[in-house]
Amino acid sequence: MTIINLRDFYPYYTADSFIEVPDEVADAMAEFDRKEAAYRLRTYRHKAYYSLDREDGIEHSALFVSLSPCEIYERKVTMQELHAAISSLPDKQAKRIYAHFVLGMSKTDIARAEGVDEKVVRLAIERGLRNMEKFLKNNL
Repeated sequence: MTIINLRDFYPYYTADSFIEVPDEVADAMAEFDRKEAAYRLRTYRHKAYYSLDREDGIEHSALFVSLSPCEIYERKVTMQELHAAISSLPDKQAKRIYAHFVLGMSKTDIARAEGVDEKVVRLAIERGLRNMEKFLKNNL
């Protein structure tokens, strides 16, 4: 166990606050500090600290995209509807759609993993998407 000062790691601590943490945590925090210092030095050496922002907000809006509460709620509802649609599918169609669209596997990789022809996987995914479309149309 290592004793660290939280004031060294968190800028909002105004007073010393010592805490005992496992060695792995202390090593990870020290490594993060080293990488952050190396990044700052690299940006200074390559003069990457200059901004192209003309105060019109373009750079800020590109870097700091914040969603409104309405958008967050819409995303949550949309994801719930998609999960409900996927769970309404037969097991093989659901697994193949999940593997292709969420895990990013190609249809040939899925076919090879399941030991079937690629055409079978392609047709199952197409059928599953049609079934999901019907489910979403009926429930919306």
